Amino acid sequence: MSTEAQERVKQIGTGRSWTDVSGKRTDFLSADEIKNLTIARGTLTQEERQTINHHIVATIKMLEALPWPTHLRNVPEYAGGHHERMDGKGYPRGLTREQMSIQARVMGIADIFEALTAKDRPYKRGKTLSESLKILGNFRQNGHVDPDLFDVFVRKKVYLRYAQQFLDREQIDEVDESKIPGFVP
Repeated sequence: MSTEAQERVKQIGTGRSWTDVSGKRTDFLSADEIKNLTIARGTLTQEERQTINHHIVATIKMLEALPWPTHLRNVPEYAGGHHERMDGKGYPRGLTREQMSIQARVMGIADIFEALTAKDRPYKRGKTLSESLKILGNFRQNGHVDPDLFDVFVRKKVYLRYAQQFLDREQIDEVDESKIPGFVP
């Protein structure tokens, strides 16, 4: 939501009033309603974002405390690293691409793609392949996901193999790879 739109919501919320059920004159929108209606990006308030981010830290701490066998010793990195970004602006450690394993970077792409296409979320429909790849392409361009691994994901049609196995037929639309932001076919 743009700053201008946020300001407009605040003006409406505090510039108008109504009489509530108890007969008390009150602002059209409460402070909590204004906070929830003026989220700049996404759908979470700052407090909600902090709660969600805490699960990442708690998960990593729990996983790091477990006595993993040698062949599974990197599980905590893979499980927690997919919340990081390639540009170092991720969470919780602010790691850059160079500080992350390939497996953790792959998990980042897989996690985002799965979340975008997931049809079992009560708050949203599963996106189509073309919608999901457009969003991931934007993430590639803004440093969120590994650009080289994203190119492999598209070039080798990993997205399509996943879709054929897990997505509903109506989610599998025609993908014009030349329209994916940042991807050169």
